Amino acid sequence: MRLVIAEKRSVAFAIAQALGDVRQGDGYVSAGETLISWAQGHLVELSDPEEYTDMPWSARKWTMESLPIDPKSWRWRLSGAKGAVQRYRSLSELLRSDKVTELVNACDPDREGEAIFRRILMASKVSKPSLRLWVASLDEQAIRDAWKRMRPESDYDGLADAADARAKADWLVGMNASRAHTLAWHRSLSLGRVRTPTLNMVVQRDLAIESHKPTPFWRLIVPMDGWTLESGKIEDRASADRVLADAKGLAVDVLEVKRRREHAKPPTLFDLTGLQKAMSDRHGLTAEQTLDCLQHLYEMKVATYPRTDSKYVTHDDVDGLKELLQPKYALGFLDQKPVDAIHDLYSAGGFDPMRCVADDKVQGHTAILPTRRLTYDVFQHDLTDMERKVMTVILTRMWAACATDRVHDTVKVDAALDERHADGSTERVPLSASNDVTVDAGWTAIEHTSKTDGAEKKPANRIPDSLGKGPLSQSGSPSLAEGVSAPPKPFTEATLLSAMEHASRFVADSDLKAALDDDTSHSGGIGTPATRASILESLIKSGYLQRKGKQIRSTAAGRMLVGVAVDELKDVKLTAQWEQSLADIEHGRGDETSFLNEIRTACAAMPGRVMEMTQRDSLRQLAQQAGERESFGPCPRCGKPVVKTGSIWQCSSNKSMKDDTGAWKLSEGCGYKIFAEKFGKKLTDSMVRRTLEGKRPKVSGLKSKAGKTFDARLVPDRQYGIGLSFDDPSRKRK
Repeated sequence: MRLVIAEKRSVAFAIAQALGDVRQGDGYVSAGETLISWAQGHLVELSDPEEYTDMPWSARKWTMESLPIDPKSWRWRLSGAKGAVQRYRSLSELLRSDKVTELVNACDPDREGEAIFRRILMASKVSKPSLRLWVASLDEQAIRDAWKRMRPESDYDGLADAADARAKADWLVGMNASRAHTLAWHRSLSLGRVRTPTLNMVVQRDLAIESHKPTPFWRLIVPMDGWTLESGKIEDRASADRVLADAKGLAVDVLEVKRRREHAKPPTLFDLTGLQKAMSDRHGLTAEQTLDCLQHLYEMKVATYPRTDSKYVTHDDVDGLKELLQPKYALGFLDQKPVDAIHDLYSAGGFDPMRCVADDKVQGHTAILPTRRLTYDVFQHDLTDMERKVMTVILTRMWAACATDRVHDTVKVDAALDERHADGSTERVPLSASNDVTVDAGWTAIEHTSKTDGAEKKPANRIPDSLGKGPLSQSGSPSLAEGVSAPPKPFTEATLLSAMEHASRFVADSDLKAALDDDTSHSGGIGTPATRASILESLIKSGYLQRKGKQIRSTAAGRMLVGVAVDELKDVKLTAQWEQSLADIEHGRGDETSFLNEIRTACAAMPGRVMEMTQRDSLRQLAQQAGERESFGPCPRCGKPVVKTGSIWQCSSNKSMKDDTGAWKLSEGCGYKIFAEKFGKKLTDSMVRRTLEGKRPKVSGLKSKAGKTFDARLVPDRQYGIGLSFDDPSRKRK
């Protein structure tokens, strides 16, 4: 009898339905003589250093002398996630059954999926003949086809070795780097291969913004009878004034007029990161909020698998996608303008799901789509407001991605003025103009007419169709338009996710850049679609980053960590180098032992390198500045700054000491405190800061003692720390 192990319950049931004759069991389903069960992500993970009780670095008190942390024999433990132990025990019992003679690995077709299956077998101490079901789609025919072409699990030993090497290397670097830096700088510092380069991106952007010096510039604007020409930037005012004076009355020499009909291809379907960026831009949702909504939609079976890094579907998904493109999924789901555009395009046969097909680019799960279980009734009555917004954006992108090109005519004009100098010489001043006119809106009639897609466009520069080369008179007096050079834009959640996804842009070496972009067995960039949101949230919760409206900005603590961290941990190049080595391991060009030995050598040298950095005066000063706690606003009781200590916000005047019983008691200060959770809602730094600044932030999802949810505004409260204000003044709650 075969036992199939899928990565998730939903996949197990999809496999069972594809194989037929489905029967429900206790912790499994069966299809004929085949048992199908499931994991729950990583059920088995590497043990913490404290669990190596025979090693010096397991002691509760950390010391630099006990480093490096370097297990000679790796130890594993069951995951502490809810339900993981029970799920493992259920699988282990099935694995050990005498009735089971052959196994099938049906976990996700990637590096992590391989690791999940292998670790379960390792922990269970089970060795039985195994096959690999490699399928990217949950379409029944795709599963049946993949079932016929299964290969021995041993064919994927290289992929398993790469997964094992990556997990152990991340463990070694994270444990050693965090402990060495914490001990050296006498404060808790958490470093990692992905989180530290991500933090560094924000810190460097913020520093560039702060060091920016606005530089004025001027452009010459020349009116041309209903359209205008303009020069490039002139950075000297005297030169700009001279150009303006000399330009008056001169004929313009039109050098070239380029007219082209262009096609703008539809956007791709969403992967998780793309959807998170869109929701951040259009609705201000955090990456974590988007993932939570999408996870619930997936569990309701109205959306496909959320943690995907694919923007395409396979040929096996075409029939299902074709059915979803019916206009009935638009009316009541989208605004009227895109609904009208969808009906018009559908009637004209303008939707083609083949535009979204790329079998070779679907390594794990397909792009994010709705499912045929989505109905108007479910959309209107079973989804939250936030979930409806997520589903609307998914639906809009589905139609846009399958629609026709946007066809548009562009005109680009190159011209010049000959500026005459006092000595009789002339100098040519380049001028230009452009125009873009839509001929057929195509997909942009669907996605760009959504009310969330924003800003008004500039008025068209109406360049006449008859314009050709040669001299042309000005139609009015030229003028100067003044501007100022802008600093780099702060990161938003959307642009930071994009920077993580396309981190190869920060790598110069072409081979390393290619290794980072290669997504055949891992997600491109740094982090994965499934982990980027949690990495960002962990940096915020650690106090290294903070949200300011839509912006993501670095804190003093974050800048301090980046300043004192060893260079390679701040650089995405490290991930690129690892991916190159892991690809070699996967394809038999390298071995895991050599790779891990290189990591061990680097970890052994880390304590000395970190201690050497503590001797630099500039870094000591940076650490001292970071130790000065940030004020979140004035204390409502005494007016002194409110600061954050641990997970609470309290008046900086507060001091506590232990009494005879060992309990902490307030010994000094006004005693004002705001605890981490109020009214069933976990407070954020942004909420507290805006509350103490008197901005009365509106918060949804608050809970009453009776368990009912409600919305209210937060206000400072002298007695309770934070109180509530309602638009209805008859309501009041502490």
